[in-house]
Order: sequence, then structure tokens, then C-alpha cells
Amino acid sequence: MIKSIHPIAGIIGFLTVFVFWTSTLYSELFATHATVAAVKSMIVSGLFILVPAMVIVGASGMSLGRRRKDAPALAKKKRMPIIAMNGLLILVPAAIFLNAKASAGSFDISFYAVQVVELLAGATNLALMGLSIRDGRAMTARRRRAGR
Repeated sequence: MIKSIHPIAGIIGFLTVFVFWTSTLYSELFATHATVAAVKSMIVSGLFILVPAMVIVGASGMSLGRRRKDAPALAKKKRMPIIAMNGLLILVPAAIFLNAKASAGSFDISFYAVQVVELLAGATNLALMGLSIRDGRAMTARRRRAGR
């Protein structure tokens, strides 16, 4: 069961961050302030999907990889704390701050400074999550080949 839940939660987390990131970039480049504010509000609402997915993928990954010592598993173990800390210390507070500023119509220098930080942190998490998905798929393929 946990072997099924882990990749599903990982893909949900990755796709959620991807949608947040691309929606932000598109709205900032091509849309009105009202659209930016709506996107920021939806991102904060979407945290109720993202945060549980990331908790599930982290907990299930720790359980599945507890005894593994192979290179892909070790790489995933090193990446997960960075992904989690980036999310908890940068992305979640930035999303809440940006939503508050956008809702108030305050598109000032602090809004755009935090927006740049959020986009960089989001791109970092997407890259790290993508690497973990790649390594997880390789581990699954290797396990299937060994089982034959």
C-alpha cells in the first residue's frame, strides 16, 4: 500500500508546485493585478493540497527507504530535507505574504522582491523534486528487473 501511496503523493506535490510556479509566472508577466491577486489567493488555498501531499511523500519515503543504502536512495534522502525546509521556511511564508500584499493591492518593491525569491525557491524545489522522481523511477525499474 505504501509503495502505491508514495509515488502518487510525490506526483501530486510536484504537479501542485508546478501549477503554482507557472501560474505565478504567467500572471506576473501577462495579466492584471487583479489576476495576480486571484492567483495568489488560489495558491494559499492550494497549500491545503500541497502540504499534506508533501508530508505523505516525506513520511512514506522515510519508511520505504529506511534500510536502503544504494546511491539513488541516499540522494533522495539528502534532497528531501532541503525540499521540506525550502517549502516550510521560504515558499509557504512567501505565499501567505504575497497573498496578503496582492489582496491589499500593494504591489510594491517588497512584493516583487519576495516574488523573485518565491520563484527561485519554487524552481529549486521543482528541480530537486524532479530528480527525486527520476531516482524513484530508476529504483522501481531496478527492483522489477531484479525480481525477474
